[in-house]
Order: sequence, then structure tokens, then C-alpha cells
Amino acid sequence: MAMAGRKRTVPRNHARNTTASGPSRLTRSSARRSEVPDIYQEMLAETQSNATTPERPLKRRRPSQRNAQSLQEPDPPQVISGRENVGNVENAEDEEDVQFEDVSLPAATIQTVYRDSEEEDSEEEDDDIQFEDVHFSFPPPNPDSTEYGPKDLELDFSARATTARKTADKRKPINRAEKDRRIEIHKTHLLCLLAHVARRNQWCNDSAVQDSLETLLTNKMVNYLNPAAHLTQFGRAQSLKDGLQHVGDMFKIKFQITERGIRRALWAENEEHLQNYKLPDDAESPMERLGFREAARSLRGSRDVGAQLYCALLRSAGVEARLVCSLQPLAFTSGGPPLGKPPKPKERMSLEEQYARIPKYDSTLDSPAPTSSPIRRRLGHPNATAFQVPIIPTASSSRATLPIPKRIRESPSPIYWVEILDEAHQKWQPADPLVTDSFWKPQKMEPPASDKENCMSYVVAFEADGTAKDVTRRYTKAYNAKTRKMRIESIGVAGERWWRKALRAYSRGYTTDLDQIENNELAAIESREPMPRNIADFKDHPIYALKRHFRRNEVLVPGASPSGTVGAGSTGPLEKIYRRKDVRVARSREKWYRMGREVFANEIPVKFLPKRTKQKADSFGDDAGDDTEEAVGTPIYTVDQTVPFKHPPVVDGRVPKNRFGNLDIYVPSMVPEGGAYVADELAPRSAFILGIDYAPALTGFHFKGRHGTAVLHGVVIAAEHEEAVRAVITGLKDREEELEREQRTREVLKTWRLFLMNLRVRQRIWADVDSEDGALEKDAMNLDNGKAIAYEHALEDEAQQNDESDEAGGFVADDDDYAGGFIAD
Repeated sequence: MAMAGRKRTVPRNHARNTTASGPSRLTRSSARRSEVPDIYQEMLAETQSNATTPERPLKRRRPSQRNAQSLQEPDPPQVISGRENVGNVENAEDEEDVQFEDVSLPAATIQTVYRDSEEEDSEEEDDDIQFEDVHFSFPPPNPDSTEYGPKDLELDFSARATTARKTADKRKPINRAEKDRRIEIHKTHLLCLLAHVARRNQWCNDSAVQDSLETLLTNKMVNYLNPAAHLTQFGRAQSLKDGLQHVGDMFKIKFQITERGIRRALWAENEEHLQNYKLPDDAESPMERLGFREAARSLRGSRDVGAQLYCALLRSAGVEARLVCSLQPLAFTSGGPPLGKPPKPKERMSLEEQYARIPKYDSTLDSPAPTSSPIRRRLGHPNATAFQVPIIPTASSSRATLPIPKRIRESPSPIYWVEILDEAHQKWQPADPLVTDSFWKPQKMEPPASDKENCMSYVVAFEADGTAKDVTRRYTKAYNAKTRKMRIESIGVAGERWWRKALRAYSRGYTTDLDQIENNELAAIESREPMPRNIADFKDHPIYALKRHFRRNEVLVPGASPSGTVGAGSTGPLEKIYRRKDVRVARSREKWYRMGREVFANEIPVKFLPKRTKQKADSFGDDAGDDTEEAVGTPIYTVDQTVPFKHPPVVDGRVPKNRFGNLDIYVPSMVPEGGAYVADELAPRSAFILGIDYAPALTGFHFKGRHGTAVLHGVVIAAEHEEAVRAVITGLKDREEELEREQRTREVLKTWRLFLMNLRVRQRIWADVDSEDGALEKDAMNLDNGKAIAYEHALEDEAQQNDESDEAGGFVADDDDYAGGFIAD
């Protein structure tokens, strides 16, 4: 077939040769045509006449040729009959230079797709896309409306070509205040997640939930899960594995995931991204205990609920199982992925708008009367063409089309799974039948670093009695190199102490033999972690360190030997790797003094810090040797070059003082020998009352910018006066409490006086009312007034207040009608 939109023309000389050879060809084939019946000759003639309407689909035209062909109308086919048709058929068999013309196909209607998910995920699969039904019975739109015409192109060679470089989106590091705020949010989020998992673990022990799930187990499964004691160690472990495999296969078939579970919490780059944010439609709805029981009966829910029900199922069979959760708190570092912009809501067209977009049917484009199919013409019967195939109407199905269940896209790694106690080996082994379908394979639980919806930083396992255990080291491949940097322990000793305190609320109170075995196992896993292979993992590593990652006040101990080398890529220079224990923190003399230590005399500094642009003013008057700082920078020293600082001792009750009249007590070791430190706000007043010598304790400085103000708290006195000072402090506190109590008593009496005055005013208002209701209310009021006045007199006697005025108890004494609040008879 020729190219689209073109005709192949036969050369004239070739046409003449074909015409000249026509009679000779007919003469040679005359004997063969005499043997062919007439009916088949007619069929061949009809085939030649329909050559311009091929039955197979035609080729698509190129875009550059659509406009040209849209202006041309195809010529009507010419019917050739008789002997001339037979000659043309033979010429078509021998010669290939026959003229053909392509027929343009109608332009395809554009299909629209509506995505049900709210997330703009470019990796959506074909199964998640629902196409709109398009009726091809309508004619195509006008092809002239397409913009394929010639267009003007302007080129300016005088302008300099400038290519815009695409810069990477670098996130700015957070400041100290923002990091502190994120750390507090991180801690709060951790506590909330721990409470959530503890509550779900408690639901797994619910008797109604276990009774609903226990019916799924067979006797064979229960026997496998509880191996006999006479079996060998290997036999018991293998029986437990087989039982878990059978139960896992059954549970995976019966449980249906219909909702999305917990995801990783992310920070938003801008507050505006949170204004229109809303949870996905398939997110897990909040659940109470009744909802959890319903999920156990229906076996439907998120995969997190499925793991929790799987834990309850194993506990109902007598297996010691722990519910394990990978907590997903908000990160306190700035390297995590952002939340992203919320998806823009797509406006869906109504049915009327969709039908309005469909082009109207044009009756002028009706096709001619239906003719018989060329296939029926080839039949040997003469009347085969007159037969019309009856059209059988298809009955439309009355049943509504079932909605296609939408696939829930989640992380390939689980958030919840179960740990089983292998009693034969005294080890906890993971089991996850829903997500990874794995048993005894802890390495499959950690998600990849590129997973935006799952990040393994805290893995906590809860036993049936509510005891929690941090088992993160069992499932992470690089705990010290990568995972530890995302945990609260990375901020220092305070973070480690806080995490231990948080888990103490879920501790058993004592350590069992199984806990000791597990602790040794986790410690061995951490010690077997290999050395990092890239330079980035060496930063803040607890075991190894590189010189490039040293802080400005960190130095190596003399004689430190490297443990290996690492290179930045294949062509980078090799750098030596040192042990973290060989790294020391060096500080200046002033800093060591605030920590209660002083540098040896004539000690050589290990390093000089670069000189600051603006030196701080000396905050300590005793350090007269600070003028010796060279222009090269501030000298710093290691802890090996210092000793604990000691003030002069207290002699004959006289406390040493500096030129400001106080004493520096930054740490308890700085208290002078023979002295005592009393940390109380009333201590200076107590020592002054006793008339003993004392020195206010300077415990630090409060800096506002570069200006520091001394903080004085407590006093330093002689040790023999400590008991007396503390006794005076106790007496002063008691006196302050007594004064506060007297003040409250006066306020109460004043309030009661106002209350009784209001009662007297109310009584006078109701005095002239002759109705029965007024009389009843008056009697009740008189009774209440009598009790109130009696209570007022008791309070006045207790307060020892002299009543020498004209008022008695808040009332006028000369009043004959209302004496003391009562009606005179």
C-alpha cells in the first residue's frame, strides 16, 4: 500500500507495455477461463469492484498529512465488469504498480479518567484507573477544528542564549529553637503512640475477641502450635513453624484488607499546606473495643487490625505471642521527606455536561442501505446474497454493576506484626502472614530508605501482661550508623535517660531469665554490626569517627591508632577511621572552671580555637591570667590536663569570698572544705537573723544575648551552723503559712458578712407579703438566717475580733423589729 495521502502513478511506458501485452495474456488464459463457471467469475468481478473498501483496518495517517487529506474527498469507486475485470485481476497478479488510495479514519474520541485516590501518585497502576464508556456510534467531530495549520516562527540570533539552570531544592537547616520545639513534639508523639499500642495489646486479650477467632483453628493447628514436651529441640521448633504456616495461610485467605493503616508522620513545609489537608477516604476510622470485636467477627479492616487479630488468635491457642509495632513519630531532624502540597480538588462534570460535550448526530452522514456481506457472495448458492441475517436484540441486564474494589497502596513493609516465643530455643521470632508472608525472618521487616510512608526508628514489643520491650536492634541492619540518628538517644545522655523513663511505665519491675537472654542477644547483634561503608554514616557514630566530622573542640588522644580507612567514592582520597573512645572533648579554662575543674599550671594546650570577631567580656574577676590569650586563638585543654577545683577551707566559721562578696558554686564539688551549702531562698535571711558569717552562692549566669547576669541561689556557711540555719528556715516558712491562713480567714469573714447582708435585704423585701408562699418562704429564710448568724458568731470568736461598734454581727443593734436578723415577738 502506498503512503498515506499519496497515489502511486504508473509510468506511461509501463502502461503501454501492459496494454500491448493485454491481448496476448487473454489469449493464453482463454482456455482456462472457459473451464471456470460464470458464478465464480461474477464473484471475482465483485471483489475487484470492492477493492477500494478493504476489510482489514487501515493504517493511521501521520499528523502532517491529516490537514491535507481532510480537504480532499475520496473519489467514488468505479465498478468494472465483464472481461475487462478479469484482465485487471490478472494484471494485479503479475504487476504491482496498481493505484490505491487510503481512506482517512475518524479521529478517536478522547477518554477521560477520574482518579478516586486523593494522592497525586504518578505510579498508579492500570487496575486503579476507571475508564469512561465512550459510544462510537456518534460521528467524529469536525476535523477542520484541529489546529494543524501553518504557524509563524520568529528567530532572534542577536539575543544571547541563556539556559536556566535547574537548581536543586535544598532545605534550610532548622535553628536551635525550632529543633527544641520538634524534640518536645517528638517526645509527646512517642508517648501517645506507646499508649495507643498498649491499648490495642490489651484488646488482644479480650475474651470475646478470642472466642470469635478460636473457631478458625482446627485441632491439627492447635497440636502443631503446642508441641509435645517429649520432642527434641529441633522437633518442637519445627512443629511450631508448621503450625504458624498453616494458621498464617488460613488467616491470610479469610482476612480482607479494606482500610489503610498507620503511616509515617511528616512535617509540612508551609502552614498553608495544612489548611486544606484531610485524611484519605480509605484511612482507618477510629475504633473502640466494640469495633475491635466486630472486626474479629467480620475479619475485615486494615492490615494493622489484621496483625492485632492474628496476635489474639495465637494467644487464644495458648501460644505466647507479643504484639510488635514500628512507631512512626514526627522526626526532630530536618532531613526527612516533607508532607507535600495537598492535591487540588478536581471538578467532576455532571451527566448533562458530559452528554453536552458529545457531538450531535448528523443525519446527512448516514451510510447507504446495508448491503450483503462479501463473504456471503462467495457462497456457491445463487440466492445466498438475498438472505438477511436476523438481528437479535440483546436484553440489557437489570442488575447493577458491582463496584470494583479499589486497591489500597501502602508500604511494602509492615507497621504491626507478631513475635512468637520459641520455647525450645528461648528466643522470640517474628511472624507476619499479611504483608511479607514471612516467619523467622526479621530482616524482611525493615523498610527501604526510599519509603516515604514507613520509617523504622522505634520497634516496641508488648507482651500479654502489658510489658514493653525495645527490640529495634533486632530488625535494623545499621542501627548505629543510620537508625540511631533518628532516635531521641542521639541528642545526648538526657535523651537516653528520657527514653528509659518512658518505657519504665510499661516495665515488669524485675528482670526474668528470658529478659536477660534477650538483652544479651540484642547486645550481640549491635556489636556484630559492621563498619559503615560511606562517609556520611560515620557522622555521630557511637563507635567510629572521622577527622572531618570532629567538632571544633574535639581532638584525638596522643598515640591513637586508626582502625581502618575509607574513601569518598572510588577516586577520593582515603581517610583514617578512629575509635570514638579515642576522641576527647577539649575546653577552655573558663569552661573547665564552670564545670568545677582547673587546668594545671604551665600546661600546653592541645589546640587553639580560632579567635572570635568580638571577644566576650570576662565574667569572673578572679581569673587575672586571661590576658595571656594569644592572637592565634583560645587555648583549649582536655580533661586529662585538669584537676577538681577547690576553694580555700572555712576556718573559725569564716567563709571565703571573692571580690564581689559571693562564692562560685557551679557543682557540689566546689563547696569549700568545712562548709555547707544550703540551697533555699530563705537561707540568706536565716543566716542574717542568726548573725553568722555566710557567702551567697553564685550558681550560674543568665545570658540575654551577650550580657550575662549572675544567678544567686542559697548560701555557703560553716558546717556547724547548718542545722541552726535549717531550723530558722523551717520557722520562717511556718510563719508565712500562718500569715497566709489569717489572710484567707479575713477574706472568708468578709465574704460571709456580704452574704448575710444580702439575706437581710431579701428578708425586708418579703416582710409585707401576705400570701401563703411568702409566709412559707419567710419561715425558711428565718431558719437559714439563724444558722448563718450562729456560724458567723463562731467565726468571729475564733478570730478574736472585738465588737465595740454600733453594729452587732453585721446588723444594727438598736433595731427593735429585726434584732440580730430575727423577727421580734
